Amino acid sequence: MERDPLDPKGLIRESYRIEGITEPECRSVFLDWALSLPVGQDVQAAISEMTERYGAEHPAHPMTQVLREGQASAGPARRRGGWRSRPRDSEGQV
Repeated sequence: MERDPLDPKGLIRESYRIEGITEPECRSVFLDWALSLPVGQDVQAAISEMTERYGAEHPAHPMTQVLREGQASAGPARRRGGWRSRPRDSEGQV
């Protein structure tokens, strides 16, 4: 089988094949999947693609619900933290 660049480990695909998988388990799979996306990948686009690919055939599946929640909550990447690096003088003063 060809490797899917949006699901390289097959996590989303396999979650739909696990009979009786629960929503908390799907959340765990989703997090692992999201963290394994390539750097620079548009997460929102990847979530949308996974939802389109699997959600229509499995609207009541817990992973579909998790993907839809991910679509609603995934915003653009933002810088975290409140401190910005400022130039310091030779004595380490800002």
